[in-house]
Amino acid sequence: MTVTETPPPAADAPTVGATILEARGVTMRFGGLTAVKDVDMVVREGEIVGLIGPNGAGKTTFFNCLTGLYKPTEGVVTLGGAVLPPKPRAVVIAGMARTFQNIRLFANMTALENVMVGRYCRTSSMALTSILRGPKFRREEAATRARAQELLEFVGLGNSAENLARNMPYGDQRRLEIARALATDPKLILLDEPTAGMNPQETKQASDLIFRIRDSGLAVVVIEHDMRFIFNLCDRVLCLVRGEVLVEGTPGEVQSDPRVIEAYIGGGDDEDEDEVTPAPSAEKTEDQL
Repeated sequence: MTVTETPPPAADAPTVGATILEARGVTMRFGGLTAVKDVDMVVREGEIVGLIGPNGAGKTTFFNCLTGLYKPTEGVVTLGGAVLPPKPRAVVIAGMARTFQNIRLFANMTALENVMVGRYCRTSSMALTSILRGPKFRREEAATRARAQELLEFVGLGNSAENLARNMPYGDQRRLEIARALATDPKLILLDEPTAGMNPQETKQASDLIFRIRDSGLAVVVIEHDMRFIFNLCDRVLCLVRGEVLVEGTPGEVQSDPRVIEAYIGGGDDEDEDEVTPAPSAEKTEDQL
């Protein structure tokens, strides 16, 4: 089932299947600083996995290790049983896509053009064919444009195709980033704080969209500080603290674990205290390492 098809209701979500992503013993050191230490994570087909933790816990660093932006100091990451090379383009081609905490759209391009950019990793026209705009190039360009429009419809931006990205509302820009990631035809999508800075209505739309993505057959991993959002969304949750997995389990198990409460509000660090407040509109800061 492709992401353009009408997905079933959340109650009829796909059964969790075979392992799609496996990270074993992932460690990332920067000089004498260990940002991520011996982290294991398994993601299965049709599953939404949440990654939480206080600022500085290593969540984004771990994402960067999974997606090839960083080469882990130790450990291995596999997708569909194949070891992923530490090269972002190779990871995307293998079937893993991501979004970022800070929106990274092409501001002076239209929404449609932004999504088309994501699709080009699946085209095969060579430089000469593209320059001469030969028949193969024209066929692929038409198919890319049609697919991009389908994905804009899927994320609820079908009427915004010709809008410049810089002129779109913040919540729409977030959804546009997701559409661009979906254009790569991933098996797994990683979302780094997809509701950061959103109001409650935008957060609800983001939740509905992630369920639609899951129901279309993709696995999803989400970093988020909004606890209400995470616990209502995910099948499993991992909590990182100081670069290590503190606890992993169902949302109910993680939410009630006293170690998680201690990690957020029991250490005397006031700057982390606001993170456990389920306020979707709260301003979020980027992970430190």
